[in-house]
Amino acid sequence: MARSPHASSSTALIFGTVVAAFGRHFEVRTSGGILRCHTRGKRNDYACGDEVDIAPAGDGLGVIEARHPRRNLLWRSDAFRQKLLAANLSRIVIVAATEPDFSDLLISRCLVAAESENLGVLIALNKADITARLPAARERLAAFAALGYPIIELSALHGGANALAPWLRDERVLLVGQSGMGKSTLINALVPDAKASVGEISSALNSGSHTTTLTRLYPRGQGWLIDSPGLQAFGLAHLDPSTLEAAFIEFRPYLGQCRFRNCRHDAEPGCALRAAVEAGSVSALRFEHYRLIRDEIAAARRAVSGA
Repeated sequence: MARSPHASSSTALIFGTVVAAFGRHFEVRTSGGILRCHTRGKRNDYACGDEVDIAPAGDGLGVIEARHPRRNLLWRSDAFRQKLLAANLSRIVIVAATEPDFSDLLISRCLVAAESENLGVLIALNKADITARLPAARERLAAFAALGYPIIELSALHGGANALAPWLRDERVLLVGQSGMGKSTLINALVPDAKASVGEISSALNSGSHTTTLTRLYPRGQGWLIDSPGLQAFGLAHLDPSTLEAAFIEFRPYLGQCRFRNCRHDAEPGCALRAAVEAGSVSALRFEHYRLIRDEIAAARRAVSGA
């Protein structure tokens, strides 16, 4: 690989993987241990899982000089901001729970992000020991189960994290979900030395405390787990219309079958997708999720263009 123009001729670059990201500062795991690194200029476009070359700067410090090509990137965006979550993944685990309430729309957003990057998906329903709320949670997840997305039920506080183990073996996995779903508890159970912070649920707000303030990677076997901050929103403004449609996997048999090539699946005659919804072949809930995300992306693009 060509040497970065910023590195001195006497400094050999070393390979590493970004394991924590906060602002323009990163922790990078190398064969010699963890280095605290910064970037050149104002660059901060690195994510956990990125493979990078570093110029050591002494005393456990380094400078990120270059990034290797990514196999994939999971990120969220709105009209004016973007947040890189993780790179070079093989799977995401979407963590929901019997309490506090979870958003089925947020699950659809996470599924769209995963499908757009060809990632495997698992939905983990945590706190299954709260049996009074289990039937309602199952009912809300039924639309995703019907699509073939695997769903497992567990209780992280009662040894249930082991149910995840077969899905994590030698995989590169990101855990995502709203605050309070129990992601950090799962991380602590699966990686005992992680010591990820675990917050109390605020019953008044029916949401969890934001205890994870940065994204962090934990090696596990030949793979790793990444814990991410609790999500209350997952913008997808970077997706184009065709990518969004195809990311709803149940839409795929009907795409290109509408009477009009530029069909928006609203009130146009001969819309194959809307006909599938009316026939019950496509979930009305998921179709509504699609329209909400589509309109949000369109609004973000108008905001950027000033239209």
